Amino acid sequence: MTHASNTQGGPVTLSKEGLPEWLAPVVRAAETVEPLQLSRFLPPANGAGRQSAVLILFGEGDRGPELLLMERAGSLRSHAGQPSFPGGALDPEDGDPKADGPLRAALREAEEETGLEPSGVQLFGVLPALYIPVSGFVVTPVLGWWRRPTPVGVVDPNETARVFTVPVADLTDPANRATTVHPSGHQGPAFLVESALVWGFTAGIIDRILHYAGWERPWDRAKQVPLDWRS
Repeated sequence: MTHASNTQGGPVTLSKEGLPEWLAPVVRAAETVEPLQLSRFLPPANGAGRQSAVLILFGEGDRGPELLLMERAGSLRSHAGQPSFPGGALDPEDGDPKADGPLRAALREAEEETGLEPSGVQLFGVLPALYIPVSGFVVTPVLGWWRRPTPVGVVDPNETARVFTVPVADLTDPANRATTVHPSGHQGPAFLVESALVWGFTAGIIDRILHYAGWERPWDRAKQVPLDWRS
């Protein structure tokens, strides 16, 4: 089985071979987690929703394990200015949404948005597809190990404000955790890291990964951060 993941044409494979030991709890979580353990918003039973994928890419940085995130441009129509995982809608050439289409889409979008070199990424797992009601996206989270890191940065300023990595140690630090309160009344987990407020879908996924990988530390859920109406 190949370690390299190729977005053009050929099959894109999942491989758990040679992963660092610290990723083992994430691999186990991906294999056992149920959709409702990740979110109460699940894809519509009638198949509605726009198929999309995000790349949850784990790397090894100066301060240990880290995740790749990007901040969406403030001018975008949906989720403007929000930190997110690289990702987007499946294109027809990505292939079958129920097969390796999400894998190919996650790598392709990450390359388009951050300049990431897909061949340096080893995909090792897929989480259950989830639903974002506000935008109608059915999102498949794809897990990757940044086996051979390559430089990343903003490719198109009209789409992306910045690309950055966050140490997992900062995400698990209780001082960086809070609960966001949307004007609608909806509450959710948030992370204050790298001068960004990570909230919404992205924060929800990170929160669940930390929890089911056993990395979560007790934090003050009463600490609230209000989101303004524009969010």
